[in-house]
Amino acid sequence: MAIKTVVTNRKAYHNYHIQESIEAGIALTGTEIKSIRTGRVSLGDAYVKPEGGELWLLNAHIARYEAGSYLSHVPTRPRKLLLHRKQIDSLSSQVLEKGFTLVPLKLYIKDGIAKVEIALAKGKKLYDKRESIIRRETEREVGRAMKRRQKSQRR
Repeated sequence: MAIKTVVTNRKAYHNYHIQESIEAGIALTGTEIKSIRTGRVSLGDAYVKPEGGELWLLNAHIARYEAGSYLSHVPTRPRKLLLHRKQIDSLSSQVLEKGFTLVPLKLYIKDGIAKVEIALAKGKKLYDKRESIIRRETEREVGRAMKRRQKSQRR
């Protein structure tokens, strides 16, 4: 199984506590999949909304395909996510009852088919974001110190 990650939503990991993630297919047009294969996608402001018994990917920007005609797709149109009925019902009920949010984490191509990994997430408070930034910076400092120490021991 060949998996090529096209784009990752790094902002989602910063703004949300990720609870559970799931793989979903996307209903796309021909020019959209061509744009995805060239990597012209952004998930920065994207989110998933349950509506009418279906899940919709909103605000995901897939750039127009340059070699396509002027009747190409609209870059931020709503796109239907393809999941099993039980999965849709479960995710929708958790979003409505427990205050969770559905966010796309990454978009990738798996065996020639575009997939999106969506996550059930809860928003972080400001102090949680600060805490994760501090933890990340201390890990970097420790890594740098370890590299310096290894270099000095080799000499």
